Formats: sequence, structure tokens, C-alpha cells
Amino acid sequence: MDLLERIVQAKKAEIERDKDALPLRRAIELATGAPPPRDFPAALRHPGRVNVIAEIKRASPSRGRIKEGADVVAIARAYSGAGAAAISVVTETRFFLGAPEHLTAVKETVPQPVLRKDFVFDEYQVYQSRALGADAVLLIARLLPARALATLVGVCRSLHMEALVEVHAAEEIGKALDAGAAIIGVNNRDLGTMTVSIETSLLLAGLLPASVAKVSESGIETGADIGRLRAAGYDAFLVGERLMREPDPGAALRDLAGGATP
Repeated sequence: MDLLERIVQAKKAEIERDKDALPLRRAIELATGAPPPRDFPAALRHPGRVNVIAEIKRASPSRGRIKEGADVVAIARAYSGAGAAAISVVTETRFFLGAPEHLTAVKETVPQPVLRKDFVFDEYQVYQSRALGADAVLLIARLLPARALATLVGVCRSLHMEALVEVHAAEEIGKALDAGAAIIGVNNRDLGTMTVSIETSLLLAGLLPASVAKVSESGIETGADIGRLRAAGYDAFLVGERLMREPDPGAALRDLAGGATP
């Protein structure tokens, strides 16, 4: 069993506990009655700026504890002040030390759209995410059969939000497009081996149609990296560990975006 499979098994048990605490019917009521979501797609294609989705992540299986006990509200404020286009909140509890309530706290703190970053494979999680305040959710193409991916994209649309559909290989791009993805993120990290290289984004860039918003995720360390990715056609850049390991994540974001080549 690889890491992704272990995470999914743990997540299945967590979802069952969540359903006991907040039944599906109530989650749907809360989701459909929530205020309209913020415009995540528009935030990723804002002209004239470096569109960074700044991520709040306390730990990861590949890096261990990055900033355990980090004040997610303080970091969200710092990212917002440093010009983040959107903010990603990792809510997975066991492997990443996140929590669903972190998302709500961030949403109440900043004006930017907020992405829920988790391992989402059940319709319940989409309704739960909207009820928590998410403006978008991450869907991992590798994790989902084609029909399930299309269904979850449709559930997101029914709630007036979009999914960031994550791919890592060429064959997953077709799967994402067939599911109706309007935003495709290329994860530079292989979720099976945890190896990372931005060459993955550069290799796949030409396969992404102009009609979708294009996001490069993971492994972005410098402004020069962003410059190369922008030149390849990427609209936005999801950056987490690079910022979270710094004493001042907001200042790190400002420096990273400021150092990006045109």
C-alpha cells in the first residue's frame, strides 16, 4: 500500500465520523444556504500580477513537521497582506496536521477565495467543504475514477464553486477535461514516490488547452521558477512548503512574487 492509499483509508474512516457528527442532509442544507462563494477562477487569471495560491500547511509526509502549531489565522493575514491571489488550507488531519475548522477560520479572516486542500472522493466532502466556507476544492484525478470525478465536478458547479482538478501525467489531463474541469493543476510531486520537479509542469504545459485556467503546484522555490512557468503558459502557482518553512511566510511570499521574471 503506497502513501496515497494509506491516506485514503484513513480519510474514509474520518468521513464516517464526520457523517455521524453532521449528517449528509444537514451538510447539504448548510452548503446550499451558505453565502455565495468568492470567484476562485477569476482570482487565478488576474492580469498584471503574479497569481500565487499561498498554502497553509503545518506538515506533510514528505517533509515531516514544517510549522507545527502554526497560527493559521495569522499566516492567512500575512498572505493576504502580501498579495496572495487565493489561499489554500490543508485540512487533512492525520498526515498533514490540518483541521476542517482551519478553513472556516481563514475564510472569516481574509477577502481572498479559499481553497480546501484535502483528499476528496465523496460527494459528502464537497457539501461539507461549502458548509465550512470553501470557495473551491481540490480533486485529484489519480484518486478518482472518471465517472466519480465528473460527478464531483458537477456537485461543485451545483454549489456555484469550481474544482481545482489536479493531474500529474498526460493521461490524467484527458480525464480531467472529460470531467469538465475548468481549472487544471499540474502537481509537480508524484504522490506515489513524493519526488518533485517543476519539469513535470513544463512537460505537460503544451497539453493544457487555452480554455482552462492552468496552475502549477509544488516544488516552486524561486521567482525564476515562476518566470519559467509563466512563460510556459501557467496562470497561477500553488506554493506551500517554500513559504511555510520561513519565519515570516508573508514576507517570503512577497519576495517570491517580487522576484518572478515577467
